[in-house]
Amino acid sequence: MYESPPSVIESLESFLQEDIRSGDITTQALVPSLRKGVGEIGAKEKTVVAGLKEIRDLTRLTDLKYETKVQEGVWVDSGETVITLSGKAVALLTVERLALNIIMRMSGIATKTRKIVDRIREVNQDVLLAATRKTTPGFRYFEKRAVEIGGGDSHRYALDDMVLIKNNHLVSVESIEQAVLESKKAVSFSKKVSCEVRSLEGALKAARSGADIILLDNQTPSSVTEICQALDKANLRDEVLLEVSGGITEHNATEYAECDVDILSSGALTHSYKSADFSMSLEIT
Repeated sequence: MYESPPSVIESLESFLQEDIRSGDITTQALVPSLRKGVGEIGAKEKTVVAGLKEIRDLTRLTDLKYETKVQEGVWVDSGETVITLSGKAVALLTVERLALNIIMRMSGIATKTRKIVDRIREVNQDVLLAATRKTTPGFRYFEKRAVEIGGGDSHRYALDDMVLIKNNHLVSVESIEQAVLESKKAVSFSKKVSCEVRSLEGALKAARSGADIILLDNQTPSSVTEICQALDKANLRDEVLLEVSGGITEHNATEYAECDVDILSSGALTHSYKSADFSMSLEIT
């Protein structure tokens, strides 16, 4: 597992401080400070595992040792141990809930992502499933990484990753064409320019103006197909990436994947997932 960036370590330290505050008073009252222990974190349902790297980082912050039993991104069954922690029992009890909160949420996202990716792969081997910025404040990195572990694409992490012209931006300019051209002038050539459209006419305007990505928002599969065909007829289809967003779920993703698009983006990956169920069994020596 690669090393986490400093900002992630700072987040984990903040999460620990939020939970501990002045101290774990229950553990301090009942567990002698020199007692050692071993904690096994295991799945209580079938799930795709994500968050082991974050638990590793937590062990480093709390002077614990760890041993992973599986790789991130694999399916595990109920009852299967995924990581073992060892060290002072006080530290194990203090970090237990935070470690479980992280692995449960990240594994839930990875599982939801994997299920949708597997479904769309049955009809389209090339289309990407991407997340959005509809994430939990302070937890975006972890949610986005969980999507990647599940086989999806993180999309942009922050507003400076690329230009994304949305309807609320268009109210301040005269046209789609102006928005695309002004954006391309304002940023480095290394930044892609994406433009959200809601009609065939808008898609053609954005493509002709030089947009790198056209975001088709809240369109039916039949409308998406019509727009794809119109772009192809105008010899513009190969000039742009086509992204579909708005209401993409596990129930309709395959319908959109059958269209000639490049990316399906879904906010549901990070705002409507079910946390996976994990627990930690502890043995104090």
